[in-house]
Amino acid sequence: MPTEQDLEQKLQQLKSVIKGLTSVLVAFSGGVDSTFLLKVCLDTLGSDNVLAVTAKSATYPERELQDAVRLAGMLGARHKIIESEELDIPGFSDNPPERCYYCKKELFGKLLDIARQEGLNFVVDGSNFDDTADFRPGMRAVRELGVRSPLKESGITKDDIRALSKKMGLPTWDKPSFACLSSRFPYGEKITKEKLNRVARAEEVLRNAGFSQYRVRSHRDIARIEVEPGEMSRFFDRDLREQVAQKIKQAGFSYVTLDLLGYRTGSMNEVLKEGEKAAWIN
Repeated sequence: MPTEQDLEQKLQQLKSVIKGLTSVLVAFSGGVDSTFLLKVCLDTLGSDNVLAVTAKSATYPERELQDAVRLAGMLGARHKIIESEELDIPGFSDNPPERCYYCKKELFGKLLDIARQEGLNFVVDGSNFDDTADFRPGMRAVRELGVRSPLKESGITKDDIRALSKKMGLPTWDKPSFACLSSRFPYGEKITKEKLNRVARAEEVLRNAGFSQYRVRSHRDIARIEVEPGEMSRFFDRDLREQVAQKIKQAGFSYVTLDLLGYRTGSMNEVLKEGEKAAWIN
C-alpha cells in the first residue's frame, strides 16, 4: 500500500501537471480514475476552466451513464453528454485486436473539436500508470492526437487513486473497475448491439447477486463468468448457482461457465502473441 508521504507527493505532482494545462476537457466515464481526475482538475483549475464530457453509446451501459451524470453534478462540474456510436466506425465491429485504437481515435477526435469550440487548451483522459502494463492500443490514438494523461504522467497507480479518492471522500474510491462492453468478446467475433445488450443484462445478474468485481465474457453462445477468486466459493451454493445460470440464460446465452482463474483485466488479450501487441503499443 502507498504511504501517506508517497500519496501526497504524487498528488502535488498531479496538481502541478494540471495547473500547467490551464484549462481542460475531461473525458469522463464516471469510473474510479476519471472521477478522481475530474475532482483534482476542478480543485486546481476551477469549474470555469473544466468541462466533463461523457460519450453515450451501446458499449456503455445506461447505469454507468446515470452514475456519470450524478457524479458530475455532485462535484459541481459542467457536464456535456455526446453520442458516440462505436459500431458505426469502420472496422470496429469486426473486433480486431486494434479495435480500441479505432474507438479512441474517433472519440478523442470529437472531444478535441469540443475543446476547441469551448476554448479549452487540452483534452485529458483518466489513464493511470498501471495501464502501461497492459495491451491498450487506444494509447496510440491518445499519443497521436496529443491528448494528455495527467495520472499516468504523475506516476499515479490504481491503488493510489483509490487511496486518494477515499481520503477526499469520493464515493467511487471502492467502485469496481469497468471497461467498455466491447472488451467482453474474443478478437474476431463480430460485435453487435444485440450481443452488447446480452452481456449487459448478464452482468447485471451478477451485480444484483452481490458480486463485487465481475465480467461476463461472451464466446458466441457461451457466457464465461469471471469473479474475484475470493468470491468463487459462493457458487458452491446450489440455489445461487442455479439462479445465476438461469437468469444469464434468460439474457440470451445457451451455456454458462465459471472461469477458474477468476477476474482479471484484459483476459481476452491472453491469446495475443507479443509481436501482435508490440505492433500497436510502440
